[in-house]
Amino acid sequence: MDLDQTDPATIEAAVVTDKGTLVVTFFPEQAPRHVRAFLTLAQQGFYDGVAFHRIVRNFMIQTGCPHSKKGGSGMPGTGGPGYTLPAEFNDIPHTRGVLSMARARDPNSAGSQFFIVHADHADFLDGQYTVFGKVEAGLDVLDGIAGIECDFGPGGERSKPKTRVEIQRIELRPRQQREPATAQEA
Repeated sequence: MDLDQTDPATIEAAVVTDKGTLVVTFFPEQAPRHVRAFLTLAQQGFYDGVAFHRIVRNFMIQTGCPHSKKGGSGMPGTGGPGYTLPAEFNDIPHTRGVLSMARARDPNSAGSQFFIVHADHADFLDGQYTVFGKVEAGLDVLDGIAGIECDFGPGGERSKPKTRVEIQRIELRPRQQREPATAQEA
């Protein structure tokens, strides 16, 4: 897929994990740089083999750190693609299934790490993190990953997964038309 010639709004990504596939669509109008960076990294295979290194049930699951690959060096959660993106905060709320970019304290420090909201609404994140996409299909996969048992991590948070779950690959393809999710699925 030629990303320079394709409208990002017409693309969906199949995020193939050990637990199943999450189908994601994007918000290029609200976060053009973040969407473009994610799509480029996905197409380059950057995300292949990265683990969900931070999981907090009823909050979010986080991935995208190259240090989380098998044999990776460095602490998971501290790596990136070698560049940072300027914040593109927008008015899309952090609701269940939303993709948002993780960052350090500096609002302009996002790179490759992202999280998927598991909570119904994490409104304290609104306007603080860049929302750039949402899960269109596979919310059961989100639940499965979020349900993994975790130990306490380096920051004292119970978020270090006891079972490794990784992104096997991300397949970019033309966006499909889907029926809206029902209340039970959402």
